[in-house]
Amino acid sequence: MSARRLLAAGGFPAFSWIWAGQVLSNLGSGLTRFAIGVWVFQNTGSATRYTLIAFCATLPAVFLSPFAGALVDRWNRRRTMILSDSAAAATTVVMVILLSLGRLEVWHIYLLVAVSSAFNSLQVPAFSAATTLLVPKQHFTRAGGMVQMGNAAAQVLSPILAGFLLGEIAIQGVILIDFATFLVAVTVLALVVVPEPERKVPAPGAAKPSLWREAGYGWTYIRQRPGLFHLLGFFAALNLLLPFALVLITPLILSFANSTELGWILGLGSAGAFLGGLAMSTWGGPKRRVAGVLGAGPFLAVGWIVAGLRPSLLWIGVGFSLAMLVLPMLNASSQAIWQAKVEPAVQGRVFAMRRLIAQATGPFAFLAAGPLADLLNPLLQEG
Repeated sequence: MSARRLLAAGGFPAFSWIWAGQVLSNLGSGLTRFAIGVWVFQNTGSATRYTLIAFCATLPAVFLSPFAGALVDRWNRRRTMILSDSAAAATTVVMVILLSLGRLEVWHIYLLVAVSSAFNSLQVPAFSAATTLLVPKQHFTRAGGMVQMGNAAAQVLSPILAGFLLGEIAIQGVILIDFATFLVAVTVLALVVVPEPERKVPAPGAAKPSLWREAGYGWTYIRQRPGLFHLLGFFAALNLLLPFALVLITPLILSFANSTELGWILGLGSAGAFLGGLAMSTWGGPKRRVAGVLGAGPFLAVGWIVAGLRPSLLWIGVGFSLAMLVLPMLNASSQAIWQAKVEPAVQGRVFAMRRLIAQATGPFAFLAAGPLADLLNPLLQEG
């Protein structure tokens, strides 16, 4: 079967094509994030200005999610993803033009990254909701595993490739590669067939709900379903605690080892996440998806406990890689539960609210973890 016929067929093959395009696009975005981070730090020497890039990349996507979810449920989901990728591609073009003219300033980067993040708030719920309509219910966990594997692969490869490419084609070339990956993702989306959910048609003369009201509907929906509400609470707590571990592992290792050894340990963690995603995409996870969440949770906890027991590269490497290995099963099982339990017509709003609540705790945890790392670092010294 030709690629065009596979795209037109819809279903899991169409999902696989979209997934591949998004993985490539995420890899390109990772190249640009690394390159502009290096550029900002080299031109300012400020760690604060460097970390503000991550702040601008995260905050708009999280806090605009409820409104983005309402728009996703109103609009055609395939076209919404095309809009999101096209807007992100446009920001890369603007960045290259400013670089070529010698006019790029740090505030330009903050603004462009924030704009791209705002449009990303449309991409995530649209892709999740489209996946529900493309993938058979029994393969939801497998699809979630593929997404986790793709994210891990981009995380592993992007800094390696960007470090090499910066020396060969400079920052402009790296950003142009990112633009090319956006074009590939948009082309796939333009050709693929994504079914639309059945939407309720308002009664004649009835007022259309406001965007504000629809943005809040996701919370009402979740609050009325105790199972989903408690699952969301679990992940909100997890996303409050996990950043502490992710931040503290770096000063822990550097308190007795060098940056090269730190890189190897972080690489082991990323490799664990990739293998976990690969396993979920081939195995499909446990039939009872709740068992995937409850089964992975204790292993995640044990992994972090082992990593923090003593200042040893062996202990930290084993614990960290174990924690990252089971994380894809936790996330993919949770995603499959949400896709199975939430009606397709409202998934944009519900998934966006889920993202807001589950991830909003993360930035606050990072803010608190930094001072905590400074406070505890003397205690991490061996002996």
